[in-house]
Amino acid sequence: MDTYDTSLGAAASAERTANAAPGPGPVAALAALGALGDPTRRAIFERLAERPSAVGDIAVALPVSRPAVSQHLKVLKEAGLVRDVREGTRRVYSLDPVGIGGLRDYLDRFWNTALHSFKARVELVQHESQQQSQQEDIQ
Repeated sequence: MDTYDTSLGAAASAERTANAAPGPGPVAALAALGALGDPTRRAIFERLAERPSAVGDIAVALPVSRPAVSQHLKVLKEAGLVRDVREGTRRVYSLDPVGIGGLRDYLDRFWNTALHSFKARVELVQHESQQQSQQEDIQ
């Protein structure tokens, strides 16, 4: 997902601050997951991961109208996954690294918990195996 431009100009940064979605955290992550639950929004999200695009460019590749794409982008923006920058008469949408980072942090907690549980289980099995081996040696 590092294929998009993460730089923001001063005007875009000010606009982002003025229209900021909730900061990263469990509530924002759940909103992001909910937004990605829709297949059309996921397709838009994946397209924006490839390159920033305007509504018309996104709509050409999807079986939905431009107004529908705009509504999906609004949901993704409110969830903190997408940002937009005005370029002349159009808005160019791209992924928002802050929102994606919050979502990743949320999911990493579960991954880290699973890894720690797996490690603890492996160590327990190894310890039990060593104890069983020692008891067999004694007998």
